[in-house]
Amino acid sequence: MAFSKSFPRTLKGSSYPVWEEVSLTVEEEQEQEKHCKEDNLMLMKECLDDAKQVIREKGLEGSDVARLTIALFEKRASHAIFYKESKAKEKFDSMFKD
Repeated sequence: MAFSKSFPRTLKGSSYPVWEEVSLTVEEEQEQEKHCKEDNLMLMKECLDDAKQVIREKGLEGSDVARLTIALFEKRASHAIFYKESKAKEKFDSMFKD
């Protein structure tokens, strides 16, 4: 099932928005998942390097590297849903340019 999201579109003369549903194609959804995975891998590697640096600077135990890396990653990581929602918003904006 393809990803879809609804966005409000304002109409002249109406106080209420019309909700428009935008769906991604399977290819668009897979592209966003691939992009997210690549970004998350890059972020995890950066977090690992940062965690190792903090461990060295603060004299912490080496076993703390994994926990610190995960904590940093959870703070920084973007989730696949964000990429899909961004792509859907991009499609919505291009479909309903005023």
